[in-house]
Amino acid sequence: MEIPVFTLDAFTNLPFKGNPAAICPLMHELSDDLYQKIAVEMNLSETAFITRINPSDDFTTGSRFRLRWFTPTTEVNLCGHATLASAAVLFQHKKNVNPVLVFETKSGDLAVTKQGDGYIMDFPLNPPTQKDPNEFRDIIKAAVGNHPVQDVHLSSNTKKLMVRLADSCDRSVLTSLKVDPVALQSSERSGRVKGLILTMKGSPDCQPGYDFYSRYFAPWNGIPEDPVTGSAHTVLGSYWSKKLGKKKMLAYQCSSRGGELELEVKDDGRINITGQTVTVLQGTITL
Repeated sequence: MEIPVFTLDAFTNLPFKGNPAAICPLMHELSDDLYQKIAVEMNLSETAFITRINPSDDFTTGSRFRLRWFTPTTEVNLCGHATLASAAVLFQHKKNVNPVLVFETKSGDLAVTKQGDGYIMDFPLNPPTQKDPNEFRDIIKAAVGNHPVQDVHLSSNTKKLMVRLADSCDRSVLTSLKVDPVALQSSERSGRVKGLILTMKGSPDCQPGYDFYSRYFAPWNGIPEDPVTGSAHTVLGSYWSKKLGKKKMLAYQCSSRGGELELEVKDDGRINITGQTVTVLQGTITL
C-alpha cells in the first residue's frame, strides 16, 4: 500500500518556521491503529488524515471531507495547524476548485476559506474561566518558577490551562523560559489539564504590532512544546479579546520556530484564525 504524505510548515511563510504537520490524503479509511503508527513514524506534533465522505468525490472537486489528527501518542479533538496544512494540501497540491472546504471533525464542522496567500479557518471559541492560582500552584511553579503571574484561567472543555505572566515581565522572560516537560507532566496528574498555555500582553505599538504572545506545552499528549498552536488560540482569542476590548488581533507564538496568527472573534461565538503555510516535503509512505 502506498500513502501520499505532505509535510507543511503552518502559520508561517518561511520554511523551517511555524509548526510542521504531516498530511495524508487517503482514498480509503485506515484502521485507528495504523493512523497512530503513521503518526509515531512521522513524529510531528500532529499527523492529519483526510478522507472522502462521498465515494464519488475526489480531492479536486469535493467540498466536504473527514479530518482526524493524531499526535505521536494519541488522537486529539482539535488541531489548528494541521487543519490549515490539510486545506493547503487540497487547495495547492490537489487544485481543489471550491472557494470553501469543510472538514467534519471531532470538534464539528470546520470551514476553511482561501484568502490571498493564506487561509481563514472558522473554529469554535473556547472561553476559559478564571481560577485561583493556588489551585494550580505546582504546575505554575514547574512552568514559570518565581516569575510573577497575573491571571490563571482554565478552559475545561479543551483541558487547556492558561497562565498569564504579569505585565511587568519583558517578552524575553517568556521566550527564555526552560520548561521541563517531565516536571510539568508530573506536577499535574488530576486529568483536568492536558495542555499549558503561557501568555503575556504584546506590544501593539511596535511593528508588526502583536497584541499578545504565547507558548504552549502538552507533554500529557506527547508534545513537549508545540511550535504554533491554533487550538490554544481558541482559548487565547476569547481571553485577550475581552481584556483588550478588540475583536481583531495579531498574535505571535514565540517558540524557537515561531509563528503568526491573525484572529477575529465573531459574534456567533466562533473565531476566525488566519495563517499561511509552506510545503517542505512531498513523498510516499510504503506499507
